[in-house]
Amino acid sequence: MARHNANSDRWLALGLLFIKLSVLYLLLVHPWFTRPMLSVQQQIQVLLDRELRIKAQLQQGPNLAEQLRRIQVLLRSRPGFLPESSVELASAGLVKRLEGVVNDASPGNRSCAIINRSPLQPDMHDRFVRVAVQVRLRCGTPELALVLYSLESGSPRLFVNNLNVMAQRYPLSPNESGHGLDVAFELAGFLSPGGDHVSSSLPQRSSNAN
Repeated sequence: MARHNANSDRWLALGLLFIKLSVLYLLLVHPWFTRPMLSVQQQIQVLLDRELRIKAQLQQGPNLAEQLRRIQVLLRSRPGFLPESSVELASAGLVKRLEGVVNDASPGNRSCAIINRSPLQPDMHDRFVRVAVQVRLRCGTPELALVLYSLESGSPRLFVNNLNVMAQRYPLSPNESGHGLDVAFELAGFLSPGGDHVSSSLPQRSSNAN
């Protein structure tokens, strides 16, 4: 019986000692050593993960640069955008395109002539810069149809907006006797993205064709 009590006391003492050691660990060791070490390990793991992500991004750098270069080349080669690099050059290009189309439709301007063409302020609020020219023509009906078709079906892509057609009762020239049309519209195109499109305000000047 005495031995049984001694064993019980021994186990009880060991249990109390374990409890005391656990309390001391929680009060002294864990806050001052274990918790900081766990925090340091977490920080180290975060840094290692970040380093792996950075290395992966650096490895993808050459591929991304090559893809960007291909996209830029593709955008520059697309016929939908105006080839010029600035608003002023694009406006001049629109006028030149218009003059060429009108001359092809009516050589010598016998049945179609440019009365007025003046650059409009560019629209830079959207993703692509819109360049436009206000145009006024006097054309016969077949010539007008050919001019509009040539402008909108060619390359680069141009747009005819705000078309206004009125009949006129006098000839276009002394050599032309048929009835013609007084036509007004906006001829517009878009600059390719990524270019240096900053320019001064375009003067609102009209160019009259005699």
